[in-house]
Amino acid sequence: MKYRLEKNYKLSGSKASVYDIYLYDEYDTLFNRFVAENINLSKDELKDILKRLYTIANKTGAREQFFKVGEGGASDNIDALYDKPGSKLRLYCIRYGESLIILGGGGPKPKDIRAWQEDEKLTNEMKLLKHISQDIYQRQLDKELRLTDNGMDLDGNLEFEDYD
Repeated sequence: MKYRLEKNYKLSGSKASVYDIYLYDEYDTLFNRFVAENINLSKDELKDILKRLYTIANKTGAREQFFKVGEGGASDNIDALYDKPGSKLRLYCIRYGESLIILGGGGPKPKDIRAWQEDEKLTNEMKLLKHISQDIYQRQLDKELRLTDNGMDLDGNLEFEDYD
């Protein structure tokens, strides 16, 4: 898998930066894929998520209360963004404090399941994001990637290529 992280200047603001994961084999970002997959079925919830991203970037930062924290596990920084309690649509993100989020994919959480592991689509989205989170962590350990001093940007090698 070959991908890169790139700042989404349209969604970034003075309170938080937003990054996309661009997949070379799909010629698109995980977030754009998420939008395309959900625009017809969950249009109102998708609009709510986009409004929340605007609020995060420009007014509040990525406050914990906007996310289901620790969705992926204790150490991978993966949270689920949703706008209102009871919303079905989940957008998985890698969150670094209140100043930087990396948008992943996601989808609607069916009513009859309790956890993402019970849904094949959500499981696949989460596994991909966990893998990417581990790659980012390894780059940070290797000092090839770091958060800038203000915590709002990534500095270093943002190109990734795995041979799995």
